[in-house]
Amino acid sequence: MATPARDLRRGTVVRYAVGSVGTGGFGTLPGLVLLIYMTNTLGVSPAFAGAAFTISKIWDVIIDPWIGARSDRSLARTGARRRFMVLGAILLPVFFVLTFAVPPGLPPLLSAAWVLVAFLLAATAFSLFQVPYIALPAELVDSYDARTRLLSARVIVLTLAILAFGGGAPEIIALVVDNGGTEYLGYLAMAAVAGLVFLVAFLIASTVERSARVDRTPTAPGSDPIEGIAAPKTGMFMHFRRGWSAVRDSQPYRALLFTFVLQALAIGLMLAGVAYVAADVLHLEGTLFLFLSLIAPAMLVTPLWSVISRRIGKERAFRLATVLFGLAALSLVLLVWFPGLWLYGPVALAGAAYAGLQSLPLAMLPDTVAYDAETHGPGRAGTFSGVWTAGETAGLAFGGTILSIVLAVTGFIPTVADQTVTQPASAIVGIILGFSVIPALLMFVSLISLARYPLRKADIDRLVRHADAPPPSAAPVA
Repeated sequence: MATPARDLRRGTVVRYAVGSVGTGGFGTLPGLVLLIYMTNTLGVSPAFAGAAFTISKIWDVIIDPWIGARSDRSLARTGARRRFMVLGAILLPVFFVLTFAVPPGLPPLLSAAWVLVAFLLAATAFSLFQVPYIALPAELVDSYDARTRLLSARVIVLTLAILAFGGGAPEIIALVVDNGGTEYLGYLAMAAVAGLVFLVAFLIASTVERSARVDRTPTAPGSDPIEGIAAPKTGMFMHFRRGWSAVRDSQPYRALLFTFVLQALAIGLMLAGVAYVAADVLHLEGTLFLFLSLIAPAMLVTPLWSVISRRIGKERAFRLATVLFGLAALSLVLLVWFPGLWLYGPVALAGAAYAGLQSLPLAMLPDTVAYDAETHGPGRAGTFSGVWTAGETAGLAFGGTILSIVLAVTGFIPTVADQTVTQPASAIVGIILGFSVIPALLMFVSLISLARYPLRKADIDRLVRHADAPPPSAAPVA
């Protein structure tokens, strides 16, 4: 049942955006430090490290649609998704710290198994928060442009979080090592600080649901679910089928999802390669300046993408951001012949485009949810966000998997803590290709699915007008 549009309050925007402090951190750190932690501190071969990434993301693809469907059921029966978000906020810090608590001296295979199990639990806890969090914009606001405003604020916070975590995590590790600690202790300290930030940010964001536009009241056990929203009692397999039926049924959602997953794969590949480019190609002490060159432009131009989308539409602005990012990534292949600090220029251009790649598809996602509610009935926002989160996390992590395969094929030499080696020229070329050509190709391929996205501003405005229209009055009594 459609509900009238409501104004987007500043407090709602702020509390929702705060959640991206944590989502940006967890989205950044595994791709940035987990692979190099396994290959350069635990002595795990790139092939085994990549396998651990792959297994964990296969689990995400399975669990996220189930969490989304359960979140929809909770919304229908109790009027809230919040309990999932709070549970994820509490559990994630514990399991994230365990991921980086591998005892020194364990054999590489046992170390890889430890990381895999702990990271599987951390990823599950993150999904408990992230899936309902992604579903909320469709319930917070109706307007095509207001959704862009809500998600633009989130992306500004997200880029700040990526900068803070991406630049700060290596600095915390280095600080511990410089003061006499081991690399193992440095990673553990980094994880503890990050876990505390996750907890605070997620708990703040979990309060935003009280401002959700959908007016629902809890239903008593055994009573009918909220009007228009089914809450069937089904197992994990049925929830999984429901998630993928949403992909099959909604062409706008399917086109947007495929585009976003391909781009997450490209971004995850570049993110995993940052530490290797800094250490093995440029021989830098850290990654802080690389992250500054990426994130500073993103923070500056995020509001600009909102303006551009209002002028030409979200889908055209999204296409422009994709092309800019692809061209910037492709130009970095010149590092093979001319390694140097000139790369900060293309990285800055990629950062400006990255702001659009984050804010625009997330602003388009609630539009696909609203369109699906109009054409197939309400009640699948959590299902959509579950599949979306599975695709995003899988894409980001499979980027690390692709890089690990490239490193293994090109002869990268793994090391343990405090050990240094000179990588062969073939491995250096592999690092650069994984940081440039392969992400660029993925970006350009994503334009094919983006071209099939059909929704425009007029379509969403029509849905809002329909929601605001008063019900037809009863015929007068003779």
